[in-house]
Amino acid sequence: MAEKLTIVKVGGKIVEAPDTLARLLDDFAAIPGKKLLVHGGGRSATQLASRLGVETVMVDGRRVTDDAMLEVVTMVYGGLVNKRIVAGLQAAGVNAVGLTGADMDVIRSVKRPVKEVDYGWVGDVSRVDGDALARLIDNNIVPVIAPLTHDGHGNILNTNADTMAGATACALARHYDVTLVFCFEKEGVLLDENDSSTVVDRLDRARYASLKSKGIIVGGMIPKLDNAFTTIDAGVAEVVITKASNLCDLSRGTHII
Repeated sequence: MAEKLTIVKVGGKIVEAPDTLARLLDDFAAIPGKKLLVHGGGRSATQLASRLGVETVMVDGRRVTDDAMLEVVTMVYGGLVNKRIVAGLQAAGVNAVGLTGADMDVIRSVKRPVKEVDYGWVGDVSRVDGDALARLIDNNIVPVIAPLTHDGHGNILNTNADTMAGATACALARHYDVTLVFCFEKEGVLLDENDSSTVVDRLDRARYASLKSKGIIVGGMIPKLDNAFTTIDAGVAEVVITKASNLCDLSRGTHII
């Protein structure tokens, strides 16, 4: 039987605030067995860009990454946010290593083609080297992956962290019994976004389609769930969408089935 691996994707809002970051690091460190963390950091990038006089442009919630913004996100995602997490995990007794997709050539992307919008240096994942990541994990090293990839031609690409987590989970499903956890600020998928007691505990494709058609599931939750169902189809054993503070109790939240 394959060993269990827990992959946690956590949004920037959690890792950028000192109190929620401290709680996350403690809870992540307490997860038994093998694990991997993928993180965001968008608010920190926006704040630094403002201080540097770099304009932030968002289209449908996605960051347009021109040359100047690429420098900012590389500094913030691969540097400040990533290394804060790694240092915190080391203090908690977790032997973590911070990576972008370019490190060890673990995640390659292709630059998003220009259609209605030119997103600039934004990448769509094309390959994850699960074997390379598994070698680290099997040596009791915990990868902490920033939302940056590369194209194999010397270019760094700003890449969606949810997509990176899903693709990484799919690649590692050949090696481990993978549970993928998407952590954010709410209890899970909610029937009423203002009422945490309305969390959907189990969600299959049919119910997802129904809730989406009724306008109950909207916005950024749609690509997150599309990604979750894709990973299940690719052999990931379990996907959980839950509040970051529930990380030590994965019976809570929304389970994708």
